[in-house]
Amino acid sequence: MEFIKFSNAIRKQFNKMAKTEKLFVVKVDDKNELWNFYLNSFPTGTNEIYKENKEYDCNFCKSFIKKAGHIVTIKNNKLVSIFDITINDSTFQAVVDAMSEYIKGKEIDTVFCHDENTIGTEFNTQITGNGSIRWNHFYIDVPNEFIKDKNDIGTYRGDNRTTKGVLYRSLKELSLEAAQIVLELIESGSLYRGDEHKKVVKDFIKSKKTFNKIPVAKQKIYCWSLKEYGIRNTVIGSLLIDISEGKDLESSVKSFESKVAPQNYKRPTALVTKWMIENAQKKCEELGIEASLYRRCAVAEDITINNVLFADRSVQPAMGVNAFDMLKKDVGDVVTNKQLDKIEEVPIQTFIDTILPKAKSFELLLENKHENNLMNLIAPVNPDAPNILKWNNNFSWGYNGEVADSMRQRVKNAGGRVDGVFRFSHSWNELEPNQSLMDLHVFMPGNTHVPGKIHDNYGNYERVGWNHRKHNNSGGSQDVDYVDQAPPKYIPVENITFPNLGKMLDGKYICKIHNWSYRNSGGKGKAEIEFGSNIYKYVYPSTKNKEWVTVAEVTLKNGEFSIKHILPESQETKEIYGITTNKFHPVTMMMNSPNHWDGEETGNKHYFFMLKDCKTNDTIRGIYNEFIKEELNEHRKVFEMLGSKLKAEPTDNQLAGLGFSSTRRDSVVCKVKGTFNRTIKITF
Repeated sequence: MEFIKFSNAIRKQFNKMAKTEKLFVVKVDDKNELWNFYLNSFPTGTNEIYKENKEYDCNFCKSFIKKAGHIVTIKNNKLVSIFDITINDSTFQAVVDAMSEYIKGKEIDTVFCHDENTIGTEFNTQITGNGSIRWNHFYIDVPNEFIKDKNDIGTYRGDNRTTKGVLYRSLKELSLEAAQIVLELIESGSLYRGDEHKKVVKDFIKSKKTFNKIPVAKQKIYCWSLKEYGIRNTVIGSLLIDISEGKDLESSVKSFESKVAPQNYKRPTALVTKWMIENAQKKCEELGIEASLYRRCAVAEDITINNVLFADRSVQPAMGVNAFDMLKKDVGDVVTNKQLDKIEEVPIQTFIDTILPKAKSFELLLENKHENNLMNLIAPVNPDAPNILKWNNNFSWGYNGEVADSMRQRVKNAGGRVDGVFRFSHSWNELEPNQSLMDLHVFMPGNTHVPGKIHDNYGNYERVGWNHRKHNNSGGSQDVDYVDQAPPKYIPVENITFPNLGKMLDGKYICKIHNWSYRNSGGKGKAEIEFGSNIYKYVYPSTKNKEWVTVAEVTLKNGEFSIKHILPESQETKEIYGITTNKFHPVTMMMNSPNHWDGEETGNKHYFFMLKDCKTNDTIRGIYNEFIKEELNEHRKVFEMLGSKLKAEPTDNQLAGLGFSSTRRDSVVCKVKGTFNRTIKITF
């Protein structure tokens, strides 16, 4: 009779657990092991042999244990087993205690479901020579909500297992800080279509806070108790991933918007939130470096003559150079001025070693391609503040890397690459209204013919372009495409890039633009080709339906690119940083970047040429994660935010000019006045 109490207690416990509406099964690799553990849990001498098998060893109970013995539910983030019962019998209590401990030591595998309304058999009758014997067994009634079609059970269990796996990864890998930033962006209206995701982000924050407080061993159990799905595999989850991984907030949000926003969407507000600022301030106060974060534009008085390669007379007094030192520099052999007919080409180090020491003054030609070379030298507001940089001074620099109207920046904003060895981009609807659907193409070496003007069938040509956006052999890829009708004043952009020189064949790469579908207008547009340090700009004419325009032919030979312009290269001048492009401008000061001052050699060297009257009216970023000391890397998200927030304000006497990295191929034309005049091209 005691076994009947045991069986009834199991059934009562299951019925109680089923009311939670969430039943699970733990992971048991071998169901027979579960059954064997059950048999071995009986104290010695309490499960004797009956005929051939032990008394409590029957196929009915064995089937029940294998199908239902590992059922659990969750209460207060702890597993509850069907064996969590009390029986006033030492034999069976020992069994249920052992089984309970064994089951609750396992991980949850998936949800519980069954294809029948019962598991087990209440009893069976054995006929003997002395009459009949009733044998009682384990059995339970399965509520309807846990019954599934036999053919659907595998998929149902697998889907739930996958879903909870994603939820666990979401709570484990996505940071609370990232979620709080996203929520504040949503609430401040700074995230396009953010309201659609507000509830799921708030739910995630609530769950994440609880998750972080739970011991690691219990975190997976907590995930199974939640009704929500993993946010990680959603579009808002992609934004949380990027921020959690320390990616720049601006680019993370732009990536999110590219997935949910139309091409003409423009975010109206900045991506710096009150919550971010408050938390950054707390962290900086903890580190004692708050005073080091405030930056300003450097001026000539900040610089010592020891860290300058060249300074003209206009700035020497500010640097402490006296009149006698200035006179000494003028003493030298008198040589008749000579204007060289041919431009020399010299490496930067040769220029520094042999030309600069004798130069009285020199000028640089600011070309359109140098737009992103414009830079500022940045100094600390408080010169006595603790140094947070990798090198032994508190000076940094900022390049003009975010030109609002540059095609490069538009490509980057649209998610395209601008760091390949060869890039072809174009835009339209800026110079004239153009509602047409425009495409760009690069035809590969080896094509015997390239399309003409109208209705060419180009499907079989080796190329990168619409409907053939990836060229596997060369690695060429169209990573930005625009297919909608451009709204008024919106400037679409498309981009093709080749990232790997080693995969590209020698020969001609023909860059073409095609008016695929004429829509009301087909106004002129802009095109851009970049390779090495060269950026070539073009204006292409208004086009008719199906009309082709060849922009240029780029030839690759022995690892070097050359170009034949089919359209005339644009020579438009513009004013940027207060000075005009395609003109020479006096150099007031030349120096190495601060990480190479005073004999130090930390990281890549940059060469800075400060230009007369060169200045920006925009704020300048002076702190980048690449600059800060390694021991501060764990706080990189704080510094990323502060770098974008605490920018240096522009001033009239700022040190600004052109900068060139020692690791990037580049060039600039220079006029030097000294013992004789000469025009040279400096190569980097």
